[in-house]
Amino acid sequence: MLLVIQVLHPRRYRTIWISDIHLGTRGCKAEFLLDFLRWNESEFLYLVGDIVDGWRLRKTWYWPQAHNDVVQKLLRKARKGTKICYVPGNHDEGLREYAEIHLGGVLVAREAIHVTADGKRLLIIHGDAFDGVVRYARWLALLGDRAYDFAIWLNHVFNVIRRRFGYPYWSLSAYLKFKVKNAVNFVSDFAEAVAEKARHQHVHGVVCGHIHHAEIRMIGGILYANDGDWVESCTALVENFDGSLEIIRWMQARNLDPLAHVAERELSEAEAA
Repeated sequence: MLLVIQVLHPRRYRTIWISDIHLGTRGCKAEFLLDFLRWNESEFLYLVGDIVDGWRLRKTWYWPQAHNDVVQKLLRKARKGTKICYVPGNHDEGLREYAEIHLGGVLVAREAIHVTADGKRLLIIHGDAFDGVVRYARWLALLGDRAYDFAIWLNHVFNVIRRRFGYPYWSLSAYLKFKVKNAVNFVSDFAEAVAEKARHQHVHGVVCGHIHHAEIRMIGGILYANDGDWVESCTALVENFDGSLEIIRWMQARNLDPLAHVAERELSEAEAA
């Protein structure tokens, strides 16, 4: 049961972008994403990579009902008329072989161009090609993936202790991850590289994911928008009907308790066993 205090009215946007769900991992907050998908509709929906974590599933199969429910919810939206485009990332890179093919009403594309209501052309990419670690040293990226899994586990333990002392939730895993990311900035500054890609393609901006850090900012005249993730921050990027963009931080909007999510999942797994 999700702990929800604030009740919202259903919202409809012109466009929604989500990425880095990492279905197939224990860190995925699928229940929170389902809650978001129930309360928010759009004409266009972009899945900007790392929706399914193929890296993790190849090593250990983990697929609870909530993860299946997310897939079914997305397919249901497609059947009801939402135009869905799936731009695979590095964790679901196998789907790049199916570019320009419709799967269950979902168009798969290596990259896409979205035109906003006010006429801005936005390049849609996952962004892994511009991460120095993934691009230049795949073995290091895989090592980092294991370290990140450990950080997610450590984050849970850390916040259980904080909660007992009356402190609010704070993402230790996000803090540690971005400390590591900063160490590879000498190889490639992610946002600058992504913006440069957009500049070369003569578009007004770029929407991406990959680094699990939601933000909107201008870089040298190019609009850079990152939609975040559904492992730590539970964020989405949305376009309003006037073409303006904003970031939705769903845990804060709904007062969702990340620790309650983990406790409920562990209880369900114990009952199933």
